[in-house]
Amino acid sequence: MTVPLSILDLSPISSGSTAQQALRNTVDLAQHAERWGYHRYWLAEHHFVAVASSSSITLIGLVAANTSRIRVGSAAVQVGHHTSASIVEAFGTIDALYPGRLDLGLGRSGHRRAQFGAEPERPKGRKPVVDTATGRTEIRDGVVVPPPFDPGRITDRSRFVASLRALQQPGAQAPEFADQIAEIRALLAGTYLSEDGIPLHAVPGENAQVQLWLFGSSGGESAELAGRLGLPFAAAYHVAPGTALDAVAAYRAAFRPSQYLSEPYVVVSADVVVGADDAKARELAAGYGHWVYSIRSGSGAAEFLAPDDAGPLTPDQRRLVDDRLATQFVGSPSTVVERLAALQRVTGANELLITSVAHDHADRLESHRLLAEAWGTGAARAA
Repeated sequence: MTVPLSILDLSPISSGSTAQQALRNTVDLAQHAERWGYHRYWLAEHHFVAVASSSSITLIGLVAANTSRIRVGSAAVQVGHHTSASIVEAFGTIDALYPGRLDLGLGRSGHRRAQFGAEPERPKGRKPVVDTATGRTEIRDGVVVPPPFDPGRITDRSRFVASLRALQQPGAQAPEFADQIAEIRALLAGTYLSEDGIPLHAVPGENAQVQLWLFGSSGGESAELAGRLGLPFAAAYHVAPGTALDAVAAYRAAFRPSQYLSEPYVVVSADVVVGADDAKARELAAGYGHWVYSIRSGSGAAEFLAPDDAGPLTPDQRRLVDDRLATQFVGSPSTVVERLAALQRVTGANELLITSVAHDHADRLESHRLLAEAWGTGAARAA
């Protein structure tokens, strides 16, 4: 295929395993991904759940140290949990040792305490891709676009709120997202001034060779800001399949050429499990519904179950995760390549970002290897 593939890793913890092993698995997968021709290796940031990527910037440094060519980055640093200076200094430190390989992806989930349970954002006047009034699922050239998920269906929000409190100093207030992006850009460029006009210089960090990205899952602030600033944008179809196409459309509509890009550049994510055949892939993905349910029920991501331990979902559980199950790309290499090609056509993505969770590390490796071979990454073609 013509567009690159990249990997998004959460360092998931499998049932019966440990965070330490999940981190070793992440480094191992990154090394294999480099050999197989994946373009980037991005790490997610999640806290107080059964994934080991809570300190994603630290993990980015470890992955960069154990690879040599593949781009490494964040998908995304949740800026509401960090100061602008701490982000720039941390990435600047890694870039000082591994220059020109880092992607600084920024997301606004850390700003959402007041918005938790609100409807997905959309620019005023923009029609949604899916008719939310009727709740109908749309099929666009083979791509499933379900109605947007309503966070109000999550009944227990106590863990979410408690985690936000734990991630900030008492009384701390995150800046507005756009303001914090402006601070980060100024610190990287060496033009930062404090509120009282004092110039401050991030050392290391200033003039670091990092590529800025914004991440979003709806046609709201992140997508529009990425477009206005002329930054590359990543749309999270794997998390929010009902609004990711809105995000792509909003980004392109708002795009202005910049020093970074002359035209829009979009990455679209997909949740993928590839097996030797469709039946094997379905077996490997058996725990996915339970895993998503643990997230959406408010408990946070649980340990990923082995196929034999993942029994049928109850009707209530199924209703909460139906959209994610319908939009997971599960099957043989040819099945998944066909569906990914459709996603690329419908979104016009310049690049696809693959996230994959399986209980056994060997199965997750094989899923990525089979996909790289079937997609025809450069290394796979050479091999």
